[in-house]
Amino acid sequence: MAPVYPAAKRAFDLVATGVGVLFLAPVFFLISAWIYLEDRGPVFFAQRRVGKGGREFTFWKFRSMCVDAEERLAALAGQSEDESRFKMRRDPRITRVGAFLRRTSLDELPQLFNVLFGDMSLVGPRPALPEEVADYDAKAARRLEVEQGITCLWQVSGRSLLSFEEQIDLDLKYIESRGLLYDAWLLIRTVPAVVLGTGAY
Repeated sequence: MAPVYPAAKRAFDLVATGVGVLFLAPVFFLISAWIYLEDRGPVFFAQRRVGKGGREFTFWKFRSMCVDAEERLAALAGQSEDESRFKMRRDPRITRVGAFLRRTSLDELPQLFNVLFGDMSLVGPRPALPEEVADYDAKAARRLEVEQGITCLWQVSGRSLLSFEEQIDLDLKYIESRGLLYDAWLLIRTVPAVVLGTGAY
């Protein structure tokens, strides 16, 4: 990794994200209105996640679940399709607009502000929940050596269809190979993955 990479990566994040937020402002407005009109609930969902070096931050998404989703989680815990964290292909808590947002990854757009605030990068391992990080072994903990990102290698290589171990392996591959050209390549690959909804649920 070139010595100038961290500074160049941050500069790129700021410029690209700033332009993206301005360009996508009408999309933000339309999605916000759609979410509110469905059930009159909050537009955004905030959650604590773990960033580089183990620092926790507030992670933002467009709300894609019913307003009492957290309260209903315990009743669904036994139906998880992943032993390491809760994953359910047909989660009954997901709203109609939420299903569309998740399939297209538009629910992730508010994380552009996390990038502007310096909590995340455009490219990097996806930030995990504190309780997930608490169960990390030494291998998985290496994910926290770099900025967590909106998109990553496993996001364009199968997304939710991959096991946790496969995701960790791909994150470590990214960490060992990262650079500006690699980041740009992953951002370009993210577009068809999002449009086609590959591996999203």
